[in-house]
Amino acid sequence: MGTQRKGINTICTHEGEIHDEQFKGAISPLYMSTSYAFEDVDVKRYPRYFNTPNQVALAKKIAALEHAEAAMIFGSGMAAISTALLAFLRAGDHIVLQKTLYGGTYNFVNEEFSKYGIEYSFTEGLDPKDFEDKIKGNTKVVFIETPSNPLLTITDISAIAKIAKKHGLVSMIDNTFASPVNQNPIDFGIDVIIHSATKYMGGHSDICAGAVASSNDNMERIFQLAKNLGGSLSDYTVWLLERSIKTMGIRVKAQNANAQRLAEYLSTHSEINKVYYPGLPNHPGHELAKAQMSGFGGMLSFELDPAYDASEFQNALQLIKSSMSLAGVESTVLSPTQTSHALIGPEERLNQGISDGLIRFSVGIEEPEDLIFDIEQALKKLKGDKAGLRKVQLAK
Repeated sequence: MGTQRKGINTICTHEGEIHDEQFKGAISPLYMSTSYAFEDVDVKRYPRYFNTPNQVALAKKIAALEHAEAAMIFGSGMAAISTALLAFLRAGDHIVLQKTLYGGTYNFVNEEFSKYGIEYSFTEGLDPKDFEDKIKGNTKVVFIETPSNPLLTITDISAIAKIAKKHGLVSMIDNTFASPVNQNPIDFGIDVIIHSATKYMGGHSDICAGAVASSNDNMERIFQLAKNLGGSLSDYTVWLLERSIKTMGIRVKAQNANAQRLAEYLSTHSEINKVYYPGLPNHPGHELAKAQMSGFGGMLSFELDPAYDASEFQNALQLIKSSMSLAGVESTVLSPTQTSHALIGPEERLNQGISDGLIRFSVGIEEPEDLIFDIEQALKKLKGDKAGLRKVQLAK
């Protein structure tokens, strides 16, 4: 009789935990040592080798969450992305990446790859043909991100995986926005899954970490580079991350529901020009998202009417925080042009559809009515300020 795949909340809570054999505590003990014995031991443990007790245990949990054979935890999402990419690319190689990517990834490729002699091409769009058209004789990797940051574009995971296999390429995905709760790309044929674990895995805006999950062979290749680059994570943060992942399933499902409610509200608002959320039927990737996601996620973006200034609107919010990161239990907003995509030039940002009026909204677990009230009061305040200024100008 085959083993049953455990449910998401069970995996989050129990997979990879360290059993406290000495005191029978309910949670994993924390092993803070950075120095371990090397004689008469099965494993020579060293933090930079990603094999301390807490590192190994958390890696098992993340691998289980992503239906992978193995995983590793890094010091940040960019450490995970850069190490995974460089593990499979060398001078003379070529990579195809989708155009709509997290700004940090886009900047890393543009700024650093030429130093390593690595060639790269960005697709023009998200049609699988756009990816295949860019493949060359020296292409080794294809890299996607879906839903993308910040426009929530949806890429056909299965189609990209098939193209990669057809051409003998390694397929990689940044799965941060979806989280393992909403999307498991390995089930669709993707080889390497990457996360900024700072986001939904951490979930409380107090951890910086990254994660990579894949086959044993791929993870061994990534490890051989990672141990030299030194992007490991301290055991205390590893322990905190394991604690946070225990509630990821219920947190993300609550954020999914809130984001759907807020997206529907914003999409009918007269002061909002456009809403980007795959859970809306008019989103161009809605049907595809339904096919490859079990939930539409807690992230959305929207464009204010040009009459309103994005910064003024964010400053007028009282409950929703203006903040740099995302995926915490608290709702936050930011302007991608000033933060996540500030390193990309204005022309390229507009090319990608990222306007100055675009606001990225990370929806938390608050009551949706309270979030709606906060948005309404902020818009009313700005309306009132504009009306007052107009009266002053007319009086002059």
